Amino acid sequence: MKPLKPVLILAVILIALSFTIPTLLVLPAQNGNISGKLNEEKPVAKKKKVKHQTTKEVAVFRTQTEKIEKLPLEEYVIGVVASEMPAKFELEALKAQALAARTFVVSHLLNASGDDNIPKGADVSDTVSYQVYKNKDELKKLWGKDYKWKYQKVAEAVKETEGEILTYDKKPITAQFFSTSNGYTENAEDYWKNQIPYLKSVKSPWDSDSPEFISQKALSISDFEQRLGVSIGSQSDIGTIISRTSGKKVASVKIGGKEFTGREIREKLDLRSTDFSWVRKGDSIIVTTKGFGHGVGMSQYGANGMAKEGKNYQDIVNHYYQGIAITQVNQFFDKKLAMK
Repeated sequence: MKPLKPVLILAVILIALSFTIPTLLVLPAQNGNISGKLNEEKPVAKKKKVKHQTTKEVAVFRTQTEKIEKLPLEEYVIGVVASEMPAKFELEALKAQALAARTFVVSHLLNASGDDNIPKGADVSDTVSYQVYKNKDELKKLWGKDYKWKYQKVAEAVKETEGEILTYDKKPITAQFFSTSNGYTENAEDYWKNQIPYLKSVKSPWDSDSPEFISQKALSISDFEQRLGVSIGSQSDIGTIISRTSGKKVASVKIGGKEFTGREIREKLDLRSTDFSWVRKGDSIIVTTKGFGHGVGMSQYGANGMAKEGKNYQDIVNHYYQGIAITQVNQFFDKKLAMK
């Protein structure tokens, strides 16, 4: 065997040292005291929205059968939302309606002192005197083949807002709602006389897309005169609007020497809203109205328009009810029980 050449021996020694020296440099550090280390931040788990299950029951007087139907609060709210708002509406609009419906009945349950219009043992009836309510069997008949998806959608809206109500100054609000505005909602005092801080006039431009936005009604001259107790005869002067509300509706109008509020005209002529005008055509008065309903609180078609633009139910209720908070309902029932 031939002896290794000096160059080859030197190369082998250098390669060996290249592996050994880094190890020697690191090893002393392993034997010393650690004064710090590289940390890793752990991702923060998102808090899940806590849903407080409500066990309160509602006793509904069914006007057709004249029986009292008792059911859980949330099931009652499903039946109200399904009856008061079209299920085809956006989910966020249905959620806003769920809050309004739940708030209405909770306020009534907390403050009711007896009602002569419903039998003893009932909390509410199933009519517009309270809120329209239909149970599952009635909804199946009403919706037919669309029952499954419509019910699931409404139930989802109620479930996702379970136990939530609208409050002002730590009390449930009067959660008024209506179908369609004329582009503005109404101050409570302009329709009911009583000022309510959270029921203020706000813009609602989305309502112009509602099929209920414009409507017309024809009345004979004699019917018009009889309903209002006026005489206009054949004269061309058939009334003058004297003032309007903050919501651009008729506040007062003078006809045949008599003055009426917009609400009085609406009720006497059975009109859809207090934003009205009319013309005389032959022997008839043609009345045009804009909007549908009293105009106070949440516009349902307005809520749907907001939802279509990407607004959520919190945005919707905070727009139509000024300065309110969303609060869990159980604390109110717990407080009432504690006071007994």
